[in-house]
Amino acid sequence: MVGIALYIVFFLTVVSIYAIIVMGLNLQWGYTGLFNAGVVGFFAIGAYGTAILSGPDNVRLIGGFELPYFIGVIGGILIAAAAGLIVALATLKLREEYLAIATFGISISIQLVALNFASLTGGANGLVGLPRPFYQFFTEPSVYSVFFLCLVLVFAAVVYVALERAVRSPWGRVLRAIREDVTAARSLGKNPTMIRLQSFVLGSAIMGLAGGLYVGFIGFVSPIDFLPILTFQIWAMLIVGGSGNNRGAVLGCLIVWGLWTASGYVISNLVPPGFQSRAGALQAMLIGSVIVLTLLFRPRGLIGEEDVISTHAGASATPALQADAAEKG
Repeated sequence: MVGIALYIVFFLTVVSIYAIIVMGLNLQWGYTGLFNAGVVGFFAIGAYGTAILSGPDNVRLIGGFELPYFIGVIGGILIAAAAGLIVALATLKLREEYLAIATFGISISIQLVALNFASLTGGANGLVGLPRPFYQFFTEPSVYSVFFLCLVLVFAAVVYVALERAVRSPWGRVLRAIREDVTAARSLGKNPTMIRLQSFVLGSAIMGLAGGLYVGFIGFVSPIDFLPILTFQIWAMLIVGGSGNNRGAVLGCLIVWGLWTASGYVISNLVPPGFQSRAGALQAMLIGSVIVLTLLFRPRGLIGEEDVISTHAGASATPALQADAAEKG
């Protein structure tokens, strides 16, 4: 029973970290319509930024500044935000699938830099011995795991509440208006380019926060943690849960990661060892099937965008902007 309880704590911690990433993606795609296929790249930047700033000194590596963990997390967030700004300035003129291709290529490049820039990132061996916040105050690793879960849940709750307030504000209505009709939003005096830039940078910063928490949880980071399959998983979570709704984003994380880990457990215990590497593809096939079924029977996801703030069924977002303009005189 203790082992099961510890695994549940581990599972919920991972789900909570991924929920933060998905909420960042939901801001970009669900509310603004920005097809960011490079999610894992910003997650990696936040993780490596935190690791380099707060990690132990190593004469063979650049970095190891041994800053306090939370200072490292803030640094990782700022680096991820700066990377998001650079990427946004270079790609936001692209639309839909072109933006997806460009951001996916950038994320692959980031992963390759992490793999080959060994003097900074440790290369394939990664960075080890990274600090875990407040670990020295706990004598039992199991108790610390529960503490860290609570810590991550606090961060996830703060991100959730902050995003809910943001997307329900006039700024959030502008996001949805730009998503639905850029020309109409521009005709009402809005600046779509600047708003998109803000959304992309803020979403990237949130992904960087998740990367910093991941480093504190694992105490280790390497390029294998940021393979392209993770972007597929994150997008699956958002599609299944429902874009344009942060509650759906969190629910999608719980369902998709639950299916992924459960199928991995079945494969590792029921499939002969010689076939497990091939059977691993069944996990991706299972999640792909769930995505297809969701799109067929619940196109808006399990918890779609709320009707009171959505523009579903062809309704334009511009009336909300017109109301804002009227309020401003």
